[in-house]
Amino acid sequence: MGKQYKSLTEKDRAFAGLQHLFFIASASGKEVNLAPKGEDCLRFLDDRTLLIVDYPGSSNRTGRDIEADGEITVLFCSFTEEPKVLRLFCKGELIGKGAPDFRELVKVFQDVDPAIVRQLFRLNVYAVETSCGLSVPVMRFEQTREKGVKHWAAKKESDGKLEEYISAHKEPPALEEIK
Repeated sequence: MGKQYKSLTEKDRAFAGLQHLFFIASASGKEVNLAPKGEDCLRFLDDRTLLIVDYPGSSNRTGRDIEADGEITVLFCSFTEEPKVLRLFCKGELIGKGAPDFRELVKVFQDVDPAIVRQLFRLNVYAVETSCGLSVPVMRFEQTREKGVKHWAAKKESDGKLEEYISAHKEPPALEEIK
């Protein structure tokens, strides 16, 4: 049976830390955004705060929703034989490269080049929910992508085109334009 409570336990943080993949959903009165995340881009600062590195390479819907004071949900699920789902309901804060604490906070992540980071998301957890996860299949992790988002961003940076890309993709396209 599922449980709801106000802050993360050590067991929750350990479970989340073992997952190679998690999902972040956001909404701010526009379409609901749902994105998979990997690349070892999440750290827990305490039992109610997490930090996520946001690399460029896709739209900035999560950033847009955080700026609009939207809601954020982070979902972890076990793909091992031991089923579990962990949801974190949050409000967020954007920490851009120009923010006074950006350089210090990005140091929380080993092997992250600040030059290839678009921004950081500091998420403040206001509710935690666990559920059984019995409908999640058992799957095996093989490896991270050799040429994943960090590789892509580093290539753009070395070509001198990363900041231009980030500037051009500050706001995601409106879905009405795509329809």
